[in-house]
Amino acid sequence: MSRIGNKHIDIPAGVTVNVDDANSTITVSGKLGALTQKYHKLLAAKVENNQIILSKKEDTKTANMVHGTYRSLLNDMVLGVSEGFSKGLVINGVGYSAATNGDHQITMKLGFSHPVVYKADDDIKFTCPTATEIKVFGINKTKVGQVAADIRSKKPVEPYHAHGIRYSDEVVVRKEGKTGKK
Repeated sequence: MSRIGNKHIDIPAGVTVNVDDANSTITVSGKLGALTQKYHKLLAAKVENNQIILSKKEDTKTANMVHGTYRSLLNDMVLGVSEGFSKGLVINGVGYSAATNGDHQITMKLGFSHPVVYKADDDIKFTCPTATEIKVFGINKTKVGQVAADIRSKKPVEPYHAHGIRYSDEVVVRKEGKTGKK
């Protein structure tokens, strides 16, 4: 049984929530944008006293499984349209750097013979505080994480010299190199 699904979601000021039970969709809009999520047919959603209440229509195994998942997705939607989500990346290596070309495109020099260009959708924005840092910002938590993972996959961190792209909070476990003859 999901305990997280039983918690109500507080709606902050400036955020509006529209529930359409006929289509099982919920729309959350705020100062940063709007998100729509379709929820499972075994769940019911309603808005009362500036809170989103997600309940199960029947007590089945499937309803218990999806209850907490959809509550977390709705909570992420509320946080996304009010505050947004960001993910930090760090580039490490000799001559490695990144620069933005507008808000939705980034160009990276990663030791290849050509620069690597990554274009994102309109709802994702990039900033480069320094030449070796990238910040990915957006209102959809899943999409921000996926874009950061895509950028990281362009040059994963190698364990001997720690060159490559890593998350800002990622710890790279270094390996010891080969030793010479004794």
